[in-house]
Amino acid sequence: MGALNFKHLRYFWVVAKAGGIARASEQLHLTPQTISGQITLFEDVLGYKLFERVGRRLELSDAGRTVLSYADEIFTLGEELEGVLRSPGGGRPLQFRVGVADSVPKVVASRLLEPAMRASQALHIVCREGKLSGLLADLAVHRLDIVIADSPMPSNLNVRGFNHLLGESGLTFFATADLARKYRSRFPKSLDGAPLLLPGEDAAVRAGLMQWFEKLQVRPQIVGEFDDGALLNSFGQAGMGIFAAATVIAQEI
Repeated sequence: MGALNFKHLRYFWVVAKAGGIARASEQLHLTPQTISGQITLFEDVLGYKLFERVGRRLELSDAGRTVLSYADEIFTLGEELEGVLRSPGGGRPLQFRVGVADSVPKVVASRLLEPAMRASQALHIVCREGKLSGLLADLAVHRLDIVIADSPMPSNLNVRGFNHLLGESGLTFFATADLARKYRSRFPKSLDGAPLLLPGEDAAVRAGLMQWFEKLQVRPQIVGEFDDGALLNSFGQAGMGIFAAATVIAQEI
């Protein structure tokens, strides 16, 4: 492999962050053809394909995800360096790298991290969102300092780490006024056949919900499944179905 070209690395980084070459070309003020050609050269030097085309979309390959994680660190450090040079004597802030499982409500994650932000003005928090398995892999190689998740670390995973319970919450069911009027009577038995929006399979709350329904012998009609909690809430607020969320964030829904 030849010497790493940091200009090519930056082009790749912007494309990965922007979600495509067209958007990246607007940010970089370059033609899509130029960016595409530079990334092809970068892939040739590395010896790996960094993107895979899925339909009309570009998705990161396994090698691309690895390169992106390093690029994030490289360019974050570059931004820190610029900040330090603009403020002589300010020193480099302590970096706190946090992984947040995508099944954790964003409001909960921000509440947990807020005390750390208030504790020291020199603290620089870097948050990464993703699947728990990927975040734990980054934790194992010290790319993350902690991982916030809605379930304990699997016991069969070969990662040295510790679980700490940070809090607990019950569940509350939410629905638009029309759906609430229709299914409020005889709740929770009334949920049998009711339209239900579920979190994705990685969410710990999903398994608990399904066990609860089984115990009650209630079988809702599952009309949607969402990895992204904010998207689930949006569909629920649009009246697409009933959904459950942590009681602790009820006021934010």
